[in-house]
Amino acid sequence: MCSFGTCVLLSDGFCSLGAGGHSTAPGARIGNLAGGRWAVLKPDGARILLDREGRALALRSYVDGRLFGERWGSGAPRAVALHGWGRDRSDFAGVLEGLDALSVDLPGFGASPPPAQAAGAAWYARAAAALVEEIGAPQVVAGHSFGGRAAVVLAAQRPELVAGLVLVGTPLLRPPGRPARKPPLVYRLAKWGNKIGAVSSGRLERERQRRGSADYRAASGVMRGVLVEAVNETYEDHLARLVCPVRLVWGSGDREVPLEVAFRAAELLAEPRPAPPSSIEVEVEGEGKGGVRGMVDVDVELDAVEGCGHMVLLEAPDRVRTALEGLLR
Repeated sequence: MCSFGTCVLLSDGFCSLGAGGHSTAPGARIGNLAGGRWAVLKPDGARILLDREGRALALRSYVDGRLFGERWGSGAPRAVALHGWGRDRSDFAGVLEGLDALSVDLPGFGASPPPAQAAGAAWYARAAAALVEEIGAPQVVAGHSFGGRAAVVLAAQRPELVAGLVLVGTPLLRPPGRPARKPPLVYRLAKWGNKIGAVSSGRLERERQRRGSADYRAASGVMRGVLVEAVNETYEDHLARLVCPVRLVWGSGDREVPLEVAFRAAELLAEPRPAPPSSIEVEVEGEGKGGVRGMVDVDVELDAVEGCGHMVLLEAPDRVRTALEGLLR
């Protein structure tokens, strides 16, 4: 028996609906997901997420259940939105209403299961690449804060998948005068003591809670490791490889990722860079086509939104939407 009625447990962890079972499409099955969530597995392989009362949520499953997302508009998606740390897909609701787009819960947030082990932006970029390949490339990709990290790595490593970038309050570079984050000495000593058995795990966790950032204290398990992986990453090399149009939307009062980061990123993006090998074919005497790569300029614009902070996505969604619509034309 499962909580939805009379079911037969199957080897894949889902249940085959029997008489009196939960009302779904014929031949559908249901199963328990991580975090107490349930999903309907339809005969065509699609999964529909259910809440604890069995009501269908407006989510779809992608990349074999690694990502859950919400579709906007009536046509095939032309844009993908990636939210910030500790947030979920709903942050983009005010931006995407009426557009043909998809906002996803990144792994470890909202409805999407966490990665199996700690990973940085490159892992999240690969997950996003698999999503774009599944729904159809290229896509305009919008990323806020942590989601922007994954977006810029995706565009640098898989330029054929990305038609343009909208980066909102993204920690692309280390702010001037702010060194790489390093745990306090007391915590490092406690961690070392825990390794040799001199400090209990309980005391070590108390030190984490006392001295960690709000994000660090709120995270647990593998997601705490993800945060540690990502927090000191910077993306100068990735910015130097971008060739798609880029729109930077920043709150002028952003204290988490100061506006100076956006100015510096725009300067880096304005520098000419080699075109992707596949985009230029020229005749070279004695060598045939290929062998010479031209230089390209990136189309970059910065919109500094007065009176907004790090959550400009919620404070001024119209400005983010304007940037996104400009790339969708």
